[in-house]
Order: sequence, then C-alpha cells, then structure tokens
Amino acid sequence: MPPRLISFGFAYGSAKETPMKCLRTCLLALVGLAPITAAHAQSTGTPVWPARPVRLLVPYTPGGGVDFVARAMSLKLGELHGVSVLVENRPGGTGVVATELLARAAPDGYTLMASALEFAINPAIRPKLPYDPLRDFTHLTRLADVQMMLASHPSVPFKTVRQIVDAGKAQPGKFTYGSSGTGGGPHLAGELFQLMSGARWTHVPFKGAAPAAIAVMSGEVDFSFGSTNALLEPVRSGKVRAVGVTGGKRFAPLPAVPTIGESGIPGYLAVGWYGFYGPANMPAELVRRIHGETTRALTSADARERLERAGNEVVASTPEDFGVFLRAEIVKWAKVFNSSRTSGQKFD
Repeated sequence: MPPRLISFGFAYGSAKETPMKCLRTCLLALVGLAPITAAHAQSTGTPVWPARPVRLLVPYTPGGGVDFVARAMSLKLGELHGVSVLVENRPGGTGVVATELLARAAPDGYTLMASALEFAINPAIRPKLPYDPLRDFTHLTRLADVQMMLASHPSVPFKTVRQIVDAGKAQPGKFTYGSSGTGGGPHLAGELFQLMSGARWTHVPFKGAAPAAIAVMSGEVDFSFGSTNALLEPVRSGKVRAVGVTGGKRFAPLPAVPTIGESGIPGYLAVGWYGFYGPANMPAELVRRIHGETTRALTSADARERLERAGNEVVASTPEDFGVFLRAEIVKWAKVFNSSRTSGQKFD
C-alpha cells in the first residue's frame, strides 16, 4: 500500500509562532510530501493513474444505459482520485464512430471507452468495420449486465408473451416494435424473440434508447425492446406495461414480471452488458492499475447502490474473463444476425 497523508497538526503557542507562519510551515510540508505517492509507484513499478484528466468515450447519446453507467463510474473515479474523468458522447454508426476514435488513440490510459452489447454485434452486421474488435483494443473489464425488457403500450390488448406470440403468428407484420436503432442490442433481442417464437413483427428503429422509450409510451409503436434502465420508470408510472424480461432470472425491481424464457419461449436469453476498453498495446501494469481502480469504483457502496437501483448488475470481471466472454458474444450474435437475414429481415 502506498503511504497516505492522514493529517498534520501544528500548534502555535508563542508570539513567534503566528498563524501565518504556521500556514507557511504546513504548505512547505505538503510540497515536500507531494512526490511520495509518485515515488512509491515508481519504486514498485505501479503506474500513477489517473494523474491528469481522462477522456471517457461513450458511443451513444446522453440518457441511455451505457451513458448512465459511464457517468456513475466517472463520478466515483473522480471522487477517489481528485482527477476529472470526462464523459464524451460520440454517437454514430451504432457505436462505430467512437470505437474507431479509441482504436486510433494512444495506449496511455487517458482515452478509454465504455460501450454496450453493440460492440459484439457490429462485426457481423458491418463486415467492413474500420477496426478489429479483438485485435485493436485492450478489453479492460465487463462493467455490468443489464436485462432488457419487452414492454407494450397500455392500449395494446395483449398482456402476456403467449398472447403476443399468437397475435404475431396470426397477423404477421401487423404489429410494430421499436428499438434504439438498427443492429443494436434491443433490435437483436427482438429478432431473437421472433426467430425462437415464430411470430413476426415490423421493426421500427429510433435514434437511441430514450426516443424508443418515448415511442412506446406515446403509442407510436405497439411494443418495444429496451434496457430496463430506459423502461423501468415508465413501467413504474404506468405509462407502459412490462410483459417480460430477457434474462435468465426475474428482474429484482419488478419481481412480478416473468422472464420471456419462462413465458413460453424456453431457452430465450438476451442480456445486455457494458464493457470497458482501451486502445491496443497498453502496458500490462497500466491495465492492472486501471482495472483495479475501476473495480474499486464500481464496487464501492454508493456507486453499486446507484447502479443496482437503476437495474444494473455490477460484474467488474477480469480482463481475461472479459476477453473470453466477448469472443462468445460475437459468435452468438453473428448466428442471430445470419438467421434473421435468411428470414428476410433487412439491416441496411
């Protein structure tokens, strides 16, 4: 453990020891001790990070699930270290714009990215990506998992997954479902639902999670697949109806809402997740340092409570485990994409 300055007390009892003189003494002491942490880090081989402001890219508009997680993490890191972690929203291309920026950044730990499930979906949907998702990045950690939700406008007469499936089979394409955008996690969750159930809907993409949630609240679409982050409050306020959740277990804040798997589509599983990345070729010691500080921020009591209250499940995996997980997700969603294209779904 590096030495930490706890407190210094100085007394001035004589006429010569004035408050101003004491203040100067304190300042000189602090200046003299300032290099201790850096010197200790150098002697142990542990990088000093963060020593200056960090740029944290988010490939989506403000207000979505990954933006919420990134801001919670950046706030806690700032509190822990007294250094700004600046969230920079760079939407475009279902995450491609920001991800390409990261791939070209210096591997010094001062440009990082928090992204969502689309990081693993894009390789199938966009075969000409300007980067390789495995080769061109350092996979720092899986930050958190988040369930998605199938929600409907209250005017829609179908209240269960089974009723929705039956209607989608009887009248293919009549009913609409919204998502945060073509090729995004919620879109593919909807496609997986249709592939496994045999129902057929018409997909309506929106530019982000917030517009998609507004669309189902207003009745512009019949249903929506979206993260629980985006739909939890509309469900609680009665503006939308929660029909099912996409994970392997029920969603703790809404325990009465069944999983889609237990509602007539056995084996259905489409969990969203948020990953944390750096450019390729980051030094191993720096990776360990960033992973350690990120884990400390995520698992602190206040940050964890804030994230879990919004429907996130903190993971904070090791870089090695995250790499294995990411490879499996790329394979899984490529299969869903290829099957959807075969059945006639357009992704252009």
